[in-house]
Amino acid sequence: MWNRLQGRLRPVGCGVEELRCRRREREAALRKARREQQLVSKRLVRDNAPEEAEVDLILGEAEIQQFLRLAQRGTEEKERERALVSLRRGLQHLETQQTFIRLEGSMRTLVGLLTSNQALLQLEAARCLHELSHSEQSAVAEACLPATSYLLTYLSGHSSDFIELCLYTLGNLIVESEAVRSQLLPQGIVPALAACIQSSHLTVLEALGYALSQLLQAKEAPEKIIPCASVGSSVLGSTLPQHMLRLLQPGPKLNPGVAVEFAWCLHYIICSQVNNALLITHGALSTLGLLLLDLAGAVQRSEDAGLELLVCPVFRCLSNLLTETAVEAVGGQMQLRDERVVAALFILLQFFLQKQPSLLPEGLWLLNNLTANSPSFCTSLLSLDLIEPLLQLLPVSNVVSVLAAQAFLQQSGLQALERHEEEAQLQERVHALQRTALHG
Repeated sequence: MWNRLQGRLRPVGCGVEELRCRRREREAALRKARREQQLVSKRLVRDNAPEEAEVDLILGEAEIQQFLRLAQRGTEEKERERALVSLRRGLQHLETQQTFIRLEGSMRTLVGLLTSNQALLQLEAARCLHELSHSEQSAVAEACLPATSYLLTYLSGHSSDFIELCLYTLGNLIVESEAVRSQLLPQGIVPALAACIQSSHLTVLEALGYALSQLLQAKEAPEKIIPCASVGSSVLGSTLPQHMLRLLQPGPKLNPGVAVEFAWCLHYIICSQVNNALLITHGALSTLGLLLLDLAGAVQRSEDAGLELLVCPVFRCLSNLLTETAVEAVGGQMQLRDERVVAALFILLQFFLQKQPSLLPEGLWLLNNLTANSPSFCTSLLSLDLIEPLLQLLPVSNVVSVLAAQAFLQQSGLQALERHEEEAQLQERVHALQRTALHG
């Protein structure tokens, strides 16, 4: 959808069409790489307990069976817990993981410990499952499927640490295959995630953003996961979009880690093009515009280079939403009337010119979409003296120079078009007066 640039003017020459073609190819390659490579990059959550520093041993069948037996039938709770800790440490090795899933009844025993009524045993069993979910081999992670319904159930529990662990484990499992996701969807993963988003714990929200982003990146997401098929069972049919936008609202409660996760979630939903008009009616443009202003203020107060993690998805979300034909129909343009958005964009462009030049094309693409069909934003480039800073970006790279030149041409062209329209209106008024005088 990045190749859909709005605008009355279609500049010729300057390699614009070639640039668009290259950009389409690059965006397609990036999306494919994210699905096929980054999608399967999982997250591992481990505590800093003293035993973690000990040497982890590869376990054989006999040792796995011994630890499972002790965990299941030990006489003291501490003994049972230590057995699971030892098993978990062994499961950090692929060899032990493969042995574990081959061992008959091992997963059934582990799921039984997960559903026990002793909190410490439950937590350690969940940690064992988490190690398995992080495996580099799909067969190992898929062996955890008997536990998914319980992991979803525990998302409504009271322990934030346990919920966080369950979310990261589910997020790891989601990326394995469509078969895994096909099992999770009817089990109610979307309603379970929607319930979690109202948590007051930041660690839970960040883990939720990770799990949700994994789900939204699935190749079948636009058809089976995102659409409003039925209330509550799909992402757009749930309360997730409203809460995501709430968590992206600037202010003292905005948490960078949480905001980054949900900004990417929003980006994946927008790229699906399922129902972006719904997001616009929920105030997505105004929320993202205010967040852009807040980020511009942040770079003026800090030299934190980590801001690009949030700026990138915000740029993309705004750019893609502005290409929607529904923007004007649902009053989307009214959500971004403030010329401070253009000023904020230039502050960020100047900041990333030195810190993160790779973000310049993203920002200029947003500028092009802002100024397309918008005389007020084009006028802002003049009233805020931004033409010179724009021209200073020309030498950065070929891509940046073409985008910057295109923004400049749109600004100049719209002004000329406005003058032409004013002249046409004036001529029409003169003709009307002449007709009136003749008939009078």
